[in-house]
Amino acid sequence: MSEHPSAPASTPATDLGSGPGPDQPPRPPARIDPPALQRHLGHGGSAWLHGEVARRMGERVGVVRRTPTRVLDWWSPVSASQGLLATLYPDATIVPVGFDGQVLPAAPGRSWWQRWRSAPAGPAGQPAAPAGLLWANMMLHWVDDLPAQLRQWHAAVEVDGFLMFSCFGPDTLLQLRGLYRRLGWGPVGSDWTDMHDLGDALVHAGFADPVMDMEQLTLTWDSPEKLLAELRTLGRNTAPARHAGLRTPRWRERLLQALRQELAGPDGRLHLRFELVYGHAFRPVPRVAMQAQTSISLDDMRQMTRRPAPRP
Repeated sequence: MSEHPSAPASTPATDLGSGPGPDQPPRPPARIDPPALQRHLGHGGSAWLHGEVARRMGERVGVVRRTPTRVLDWWSPVSASQGLLATLYPDATIVPVGFDGQVLPAAPGRSWWQRWRSAPAGPAGQPAAPAGLLWANMMLHWVDDLPAQLRQWHAAVEVDGFLMFSCFGPDTLLQLRGLYRRLGWGPVGSDWTDMHDLGDALVHAGFADPVMDMEQLTLTWDSPEKLLAELRTLGRNTAPARHAGLRTPRWRERLLQALRQELAGPDGRLHLRFELVYGHAFRPVPRVAMQAQTSISLDDMRQMTRRPAPRP
């Protein structure tokens, strides 16, 4: 397998205000089948591509002039980010967070200093205390209720802390989606959210100054069998409208032949494009609506009088 990245695109998200809107938009139809997602996550481990995307996301942290003392590694079992985060923030406590948003226990079999460095900021099985950085690598495309997830993240980031995340964009597997559509095989996977919509959703959730980046990455394989094996590590078909029954050996042969014909490049290798979306945003100091007489809690007063670090 080899990779051919294209030039990244960058754009600031539309600014719709500094806080969530008074009324939430209606939820769209389900994009993710929960049992299918559970089967995928139950296999454990993280894909090679997750580690590569984490590395690329790590190159972007320099644009944020913050040095968090505590970092939440969201969906830590599949983020492939533990070593990278320890390198990026050697003095920070790295808190592993599971699929349910709860703190995970420290992994066994590590030295005492490794366990101390990644000790949970709170009891295992409990929600983590807010952190200066919430890091979410390659998991947001598996979340069906995006507004709820972003609200949870907003609560898990300290005031003047920041969020960094990455996920697949809607042009991922575009050639494969077209092939399945032409042959009447149903959806090849769930539909994923455009980066501009993600940026708007961040603002609605209460984040400030969201910035979204996108890049195209083309991976190549020398056989359709290796291509399919790689795709299985990245996730299973979680589309609710996917083909419900078992596929036959004859269908698999048709698929392999179609992949050879449709995806082969001039070099004879099979090419498949992935859209990678990166984003970061800040949790701002809360605004208080001023009236003739206004009551402000002591905690809110401390947050509002705390001088924030300058943003890039």
